[in-house]
Amino acid sequence: EKLSSGFRINRAADDAAGLSISEGLRSQIGGLKVAVRNTQDGVSVAQTAEGALNEVTSILQRMRDLAVQTSNSGATDSEAAKASNKELQQLNAELDRIGDTTAFGKSKLLGGAFGATKQTDIAGATAQSADDITTAIAAVTSGTDITFEISEVAGKTLDGTGTNPAPISVTVTADDLKNATTGQDVASAFNEKIASALKSAGFQGTEVSMSARTKMADDGSGTGTTAPMTTFQLSGSGEFATDLTAFGISADYEDVEGGNSGKFQVGANRTENISINIGAVDSETLGTATLDLTTDPEVAIDVLDKAIQSVSDSRASLGAFQNRFEHTINNLNVAVENLSASESRIRDTDMAQEMVSFTR
Repeated sequence: EKLSSGFRINRAADDAAGLSISEGLRSQIGGLKVAVRNTQDGVSVAQTAEGALNEVTSILQRMRDLAVQTSNSGATDSEAAKASNKELQQLNAELDRIGDTTAFGKSKLLGGAFGATKQTDIAGATAQSADDITTAIAAVTSGTDITFEISEVAGKTLDGTGTNPAPISVTVTADDLKNATTGQDVASAFNEKIASALKSAGFQGTEVSMSARTKMADDGSGTGTTAPMTTFQLSGSGEFATDLTAFGISADYEDVEGGNSGKFQVGANRTENISINIGAVDSETLGTATLDLTTDPEVAIDVLDKAIQSVSDSRASLGAFQNRFEHTINNLNVAVENLSASESRIRDTDMAQEMVSFTR
């Protein structure tokens, strides 16, 4: 039987322990072979997305050329500017089409399905930062939310009818800020959210304000500002006996991934996976939707520089994923080869030995 089947173990009675080990190895080998195919799919996804982003970069470069050309106002009349602006709008439409139609199978790659919406979490209140909220306003772009907490510090209390001892969480989303073009617009969005959060927590006083203390430049995209660092002051009034500047917000913040991401099973076991995060790519996300070359082409140049850099960063990440996947595939193939050899030594018949035994 061992000679005819080629297996030393044909039933559990032949070698119970060996059978158990062999079946476990077979499970690993089968899983690893599937993982190789999964990882190859990951390479294909990254290549597809990067190829589309390559064309997006070309479009953005053309937009920038138009903006530079239109900025040459000494030799460009209004009709030429209008013509350039019409082309820019058509290019925006193509950006949206690429973002909407780029897919792998039925999974859209640039529509946000593979990209986590980023949140910027600002750390809880600390006495050392009692009067400022400082964060990089450049991070306040489409797809970015800012979340912070107002909580009591030692010796300070909020005077009101509030009974909730937990920190008050305030979230200002990208949608709240997408139309903000000045520091005052940003401050107004924060004021509304702060007042709503405090009122929901049970406090009567809602006249809490945040004001821009440093000048903030308009990036022309309708999605935020270009000031690298901007400081806000949080102050209290109305029915709050204690000035809310006593409840500071520290400047520590970090990006937190949320939403969905493209997950690839690159191993035989449950937790062995790699995720690719591809953000949404369209004219709104890149900040080009509201550009107007007839009014301020210089602003368009700045916005397009940021958009090109953003897409370049995404392409670099995808390239890194491709290289990582290639190494993962090589490692998986080596593991399959080694485990197959181990399983064979346990389960397969030693043909030379069995032939000697058979001929006796």
